Amino acid sequence: MSLPIVAIIGRPNVGKSTLFNRLLKKRLAVVDGRPGVTRDRNYSLCTWNGKSFYLVDTGGLLPSTKNELEKQVKAQAESAIEEADFILFLIDNKVGAQDVDFEIAKKLKRINKKVFLVANKVDNEKEESETYGLSRLGLGDPYPVSSTSGRNATELLDDIAKLIPESISEEEEKGIKVAIIGRPNVGKSTFINTLLGEEKLVVSEMPGTTRDSIDTRLKIKDDDFIFIDTAGLRKRSKIIDDLEYHTSLRSLRSIQRADVCLLLTEAQEGMVNQDLKIAQETVEMWRGLVIGVNKWDLIEKETKTAYQYTKWIKSYAPFLDFVPVIYISSKTGQRVEKTIELVKEVYLERRKRIETSELNQKLEMEIKRQPPPSVKGKHVKLYYCTQTDIEPPTFVFFCNYPEYLKKQYLSFLQNKIREHFGFNGCPIKIKVNKRE
Repeated sequence: MSLPIVAIIGRPNVGKSTLFNRLLKKRLAVVDGRPGVTRDRNYSLCTWNGKSFYLVDTGGLLPSTKNELEKQVKAQAESAIEEADFILFLIDNKVGAQDVDFEIAKKLKRINKKVFLVANKVDNEKEESETYGLSRLGLGDPYPVSSTSGRNATELLDDIAKLIPESISEEEEKGIKVAIIGRPNVGKSTFINTLLGEEKLVVSEMPGTTRDSIDTRLKIKDDDFIFIDTAGLRKRSKIIDDLEYHTSLRSLRSIQRADVCLLLTEAQEGMVNQDLKIAQETVEMWRGLVIGVNKWDLIEKETKTAYQYTKWIKSYAPFLDFVPVIYISSKTGQRVEKTIELVKEVYLERRKRIETSELNQKLEMEIKRQPPPSVKGKHVKLYYCTQTDIEPPTFVFFCNYPEYLKKQYLSFLQNKIREHFGFNGCPIKIKVNKRE
């Protein structure tokens, strides 16, 4: 089951980004006194009392706005409400509830979700006693907090954590779980519809573990595939068509549940920043990844076009150097079947185990050729390595001075593991433990 999403909403300039940073105990969102500074989504993993959830910062809600930019910000915030499991509705206690707050509260009362009414900028007990007038909003008693000083922030986190189940673990589903991800209009829905058209053995469309998502199970050449949240791909958002915000939140849930993600990009535009963000999220969640360059049929090609395109992607985004790239057309069906074969290969690579003896035999030679550099007169020695886990493949090196092994050398070790053993399309986790 996916981790819950907790969205912070409210009108502009009530302190949403400051609360976001306070609850995370780190500065991620841009904080500015001017209304409308937080225009795009900002989310981060938050763990409290052993419970984990995604905290989402949103732009300010202005329900009756006519300004085009404000309309987009409103759509982003409403999208967060649609995708979230819990809502933190923030009010500026210094100015009290405004007409726009009552408008927002009216909408929140119509949705079947837990809403925390949070009175912000409450710096002392006297101001706390003045918050109860906010009960007129009809959302229960407010939580009096100060996002600047952190007053009562831990109590708010305690109550959020109480609503999150002890174990967020997905029942084992038999089959390769695939998330088709990417920005709007790159052909995700066409890809899944082409698959559904080609493959007649649609076993089921079943409820996903996230709210209102539908997963599609297909049997392809004796292998079971579960395509995650196909409903999210095959329908347009109720709120806005081409909104990166909505796509990102929905993708986040899908990536979490997947074994392998198929990131579709558009051949004519190439890799853009939004593609890189989605790819980076996938890698940081340790999921397998395949890049499908879609609409390849629209590109005028020479013999080396695909090779040059792949080379460009990997120079543009070096962190994707281990990710396979395939050139497809969802519309014509070109290489769609081959793409699924590649997804299966990455799935199997992600589950692969290497014998400790074989691993050390290969790596000892590489380490002798290029030993770790000495630091502060200390000779750093690597004793041996073992694979401790799969999904993601995890390798532990035992060393006399782990703290002196630099990031560059760990990258070297990772590259050598790939060079000898593959792991195509799989992020690899490297750990270093101390041994005298």
